[in-house]
Amino acid sequence: MRTLLGLSRGIDRLNRGLGRGVAWLLVVMVAIGAFNAIARYSQRYIDVQLSSNAWLELQWYLFSLVFLLGAPWALRRGDHVRVDVLYGGLPERGRWWIDLIGGVVFLIPFCTLAIWISIDFVADSWVEGEMSNDPGGLPRWPLKPVVPLAFGLILLQGLSEILKRIALLRGATAEEVGLVEADHGRDDGATTTASTGEGC
Repeated sequence: MRTLLGLSRGIDRLNRGLGRGVAWLLVVMVAIGAFNAIARYSQRYIDVQLSSNAWLELQWYLFSLVFLLGAPWALRRGDHVRVDVLYGGLPERGRWWIDLIGGVVFLIPFCTLAIWISIDFVADSWVEGEMSNDPGGLPRWPLKPVVPLAFGLILLQGLSEILKRIALLRGATAEEVGLVEADHGRDDGATTTASTGEGC
């Protein structure tokens, strides 16, 4: 189990680093959005078109990257939306079982299916050199491979979370498995309390 938990920590580090890097794209996305708004407004007064479909699409592309590549990090931190009808009222061990079963029965098969379905979608886009339908738009084919990549990273993070729940159910502590604190005060894989299961 120690080797598997080492693998889990490696996956956590990968997705944490990627998530933090991708978070900086939000700054670029907001800057481009502000530029587009100012450019459209100022066009009325200076009669020069500063904005374009390319700038608008770049903003959408950056949002897609943040959403897709940030999803594994959100899964690690327990920040995905839950339908909390029973989960919140269960004892820690019950929540671990739900996380484990949900990961094995739903998350892993869904990610596997999404990767499998998206391969042809990506291949067709690359072969055709897919471009935007809008005049002056950006090429779409470079962005398409992010879809299976993102689902692959979510699948890896799902495996990491499954390994953690198995270890917890076998008696490991939250500190040993490296669960993120429920209050998200830290995100370095280390924890200081034993009651961190609800945040993951």
